[in-house]
Amino acid sequence: MTLQQQPTEFRIGIADYKVSQAPNSLITVGLGSCIGTLIYDERSKIGGLSHIMLPDSRPFEKRAAVNAAKFANLALPQMVAEMKQKISFPHFKAKIVGGANMFNFDNNSQNVGARNIAAVEETLKQLRIPVIAKHVGGSSGQTMVVDLTTFQVMVRIVHQETVYL
Repeated sequence: MTLQQQPTEFRIGIADYKVSQAPNSLITVGLGSCIGTLIYDERSKIGGLSHIMLPDSRPFEKRAAVNAAKFANLALPQMVAEMKQKISFPHFKAKIVGGANMFNFDNNSQNVGARNIAAVEETLKQLRIPVIAKHVGGSSGQTMVVDLTTFQVMVRIVHQETVYL
């Protein structure tokens, strides 16, 4: 008799990421201007989900301790490196959610959500990971639920319909 692994739902907090494998799922809540970035390898069914707060760590580098998971330019390369240790020949794909303009700024330089979207897309481009689906922008908070068995992402949007990527 074989014991089957019971699926676990791993919650990713703000400025954090987790890597797991099917049949588990990953969830992050509170994506306003933040970006949920899923990087996934279909063959191994290993995925990582990052909840990124800010686009770039450079303005904060003079501080004693910087949480790499907070920034697009640090979190994604770190998560990918961790995933590569578990996968022999990875073929990564990404899905991104979030980047809302929560404060109604007309000026893009003040719109953290738009800057986060651009930073995540640029970092993924540098890592040569294609973005195959996204639900970004808008002005509502979102929750991202990832099924690592199917690579399906459910996006629950405050006061709106659920979207599937």
